[in-house]
Amino acid sequence: MKLSEMREILRTRDIALTRSLGQNFLHDANQLRRIIHLADLAAGDSILEVGPGLGPLTASLLEAGCEVLAIEQDARLVAFLSERWPDQPRLTLEHADALKFLRSTPRNWVGWKLVANLPYSVASPILVELALAGAPPERMVVTLQAEVARRLAAPPGSADYGVLTLLVQVRFVPVGSFAIPRGSFHPPPNVDSACLRLDRRNEPAVADALLPVFCQVVKCAFSQRRKKMLKLLKTRWPEDVLRAAMRELDLREDIRAEKVSLVEFAELARRMAEAPHE
Repeated sequence: MKLSEMREILRTRDIALTRSLGQNFLHDANQLRRIIHLADLAAGDSILEVGPGLGPLTASLLEAGCEVLAIEQDARLVAFLSERWPDQPRLTLEHADALKFLRSTPRNWVGWKLVANLPYSVASPILVELALAGAPPERMVVTLQAEVARRLAAPPGSADYGVLTLLVQVRFVPVGSFAIPRGSFHPPPNVDSACLRLDRRNEPAVADALLPVFCQVVKCAFSQRRKKMLKLLKTRWPEDVLRAAMRELDLREDIRAEKVSLVEFAELARRMAEAPHE
């Protein structure tokens, strides 16, 4: 969909885009092709798309032969999409708040791929929701704020490494990304954007039964980034158990959370699951 076509549709239907819904529509055909290439799709793939807007990415997904479930919160856009594809059997439109839909409608996403230009205001919680789902999708290819993409792919020890990194990387591995210019969107966002691909791990870094404890440990450890991890964690778990676990993992007692790897957090979670806590 060309920018001129997008503007004309919005004008004739009297649709004023809402910043609170993160409505920055990707219109650049070259960037859309790059997203489809990065997603590595095959005909018949089941795709979850969040925030289809006027449907430029939806059209590319349908052209690739995919089965698409598109969740759109804006009723005006749902009406337009229904008119654009009135008889498309491979497209299912869901008028809903995507995050509420995912939380209230648990389902088996195994075999699915998330391919979406995510509304920036809810990108992080949507990715965490899917990453920690009982049956997460096999791949997530998302356009989002470049800062968030850096956090999702950050290594230990970097300024971007934190809770979001670990809650997604516990199930997914970042495998590729590219920058998208601001002018590729209408209206252009005030921040830089990137497309990031995350593939589900063959084996999760943490067993499903330990995920709640893992999340508690990670969130507690990063609750005050400048404080030593031991000082934060001992408010909830026995200090002697923590010190013993850290010695066995060769972690200094004055270490801060941003220096601790996913594997080390996973092992800490296993030890803390066996210990009494507040």
